[in-house]
Amino acid sequence: MTIDYYAALEINRNATDADIKKAYRRLALKYHPNKNRNAGSAEKFSQLAEAYDVLSDPRKKATYDKFGEEGLKGGIPPEFGGNGAWSSGYVYHGNPDKTFRQFFGGDNPFADFYTNDGNEVPVGFGGLQGRGVKTQDSPIERDLHLALDDLYHGCTKKIKISRRVMNEDGYTSSIKDKILTIVVKPGWNEGTRITFPKEGDQGPNSIPADIVFIVRQKSHAWFVRQQNDLVHKAQISLEMALTGFSVDVETLDGRLLNIPINDIVHPTYNKVVTGEGMPLSQDPSQRGNLIIMFDTQFPQKLSAERKRLIKQALSYSTNNHNPI
Repeated sequence: MTIDYYAALEINRNATDADIKKAYRRLALKYHPNKNRNAGSAEKFSQLAEAYDVLSDPRKKATYDKFGEEGLKGGIPPEFGGNGAWSSGYVYHGNPDKTFRQFFGGDNPFADFYTNDGNEVPVGFGGLQGRGVKTQDSPIERDLHLALDDLYHGCTKKIKISRRVMNEDGYTSSIKDKILTIVVKPGWNEGTRITFPKEGDQGPNSIPADIVFIVRQKSHAWFVRQQNDLVHKAQISLEMALTGFSVDVETLDGRLLNIPINDIVHPTYNKVVTGEGMPLSQDPSQRGNLIIMFDTQFPQKLSAERKRLIKQALSYSTNNHNPI
């Protein structure tokens, strides 16, 4: 059934956010089924809740004003869906008591309108005169993607959020931007959580949610992080693996390490360079290790003469129990 949300709340299309709240407050009290037993009051109460759910939300209201109920519930065509506009169909949750409780507060909100002798008590614009118990919304979690260099050196990130804040009158609200500053400490690990208490949307009868950022580490061109260690893979030839070489590794702080490899590089061999890994978050003066692993490139073909020479060299080494 089609609902004119403005007509349901008995307001015009120029109504302010405060007008919408006042209208819902007045009519919800008038038509609540616990108070109004007349036929049709329950349906009217449900229409009021849906109308308030739409018109109190700036995005839903803007979509309804421009595209009507069909556009709101059916979704906006892609050519009209830019600039953050509502693009998917709106579905009302169908529980008018939930909307009523969220607006006034309390698990049994309508009971707070009566004294023990059954007489009605006045309700101010501030809600149920403190009788409702405020609950805090669930934390809002967002990923914070950081480069390995940021986690090595530490950095400062500034993130702009938009949230609903209560106006000075205590019952209307508006959308405002705020900058949150995150000081990233050297050595932070994947999964580190940074919490900004009560920075979510404000409401007259709820405690704002905490906003939580979770560190997600971006991949790096030549390092893989393993806890506090950094792993670097170097490609070498079979000749290098057997005869020795040196490998150059550029560190995250811009130094060039020249590391000699004098051992024979067998398939499970790796080189550990102490103290050249990630800083420890609890003590950035201490660092993990740099672990160099090797990918040995074997020749695709060998001539008969080269095969003979390799066999001869290996046979000589085996028979004499001496290194090549």
